[in-house]
Amino acid sequence: MAHRPRKEMIAETRAKLIAAGREAFGTTGYTDSSMDDFTAACGLTRGALYHHFGDKKGLMAAVVEQIDAEMTQRLDQVAARAPSRWQGFIDENLGYLKMALEPEIQRIVLRDGPAVLGDPSSWPTSQGCVASISSSISVLQAEGVVVADMDAEAAARLIIGASTQAAQWIANSDDPEVTLEKAVAAFRTMLEGFLA
Repeated sequence: MAHRPRKEMIAETRAKLIAAGREAFGTTGYTDSSMDDFTAACGLTRGALYHHFGDKKGLMAAVVEQIDAEMTQRLDQVAARAPSRWQGFIDENLGYLKMALEPEIQRIVLRDGPAVLGDPSSWPTSQGCVASISSSISVLQAEGVVVADMDAEAAARLIIGASTQAAQWIANSDDPEVTLEKAVAAFRTMLEGFLA
């Protein structure tokens, strides 16, 4: 039997731990997830978790990063299907709010994530989001679609702040569907304020 490369074994172990952590955090929540339970569930030890992620919080950060990457990919697809760049911008931003209805995103990214990892604006993935939205705004400015004399990064940070707060409001609401409707209506009006 051929010996597997170390790099491949490390990647497989990390993937197993992230999948087990994601399952545990998504079903029982961060606080109630037992490291021994989810490491045993994937046939690994607590030592493997410490080696690869430092601790349970490090695993949570890796899980949030994975989910965030998947959300970004989905939102990029939403924007790409739109009939115009402006509509794509609207659809992408409103799509983020709609994701707040998904139980895994609610629990891991919008509830436990901030409680465990702190302010989402300080997460490593937030800079990519700022850059992406700033770039979209700059392109829309160059095309004369949105107000040309506003700072693109400032506008991006305002949009991200509003969408993060709105998504957390939806996720923590007693009636997320109704809260989503309110948030989408207000958010759409806010974005339309950027139109030239």
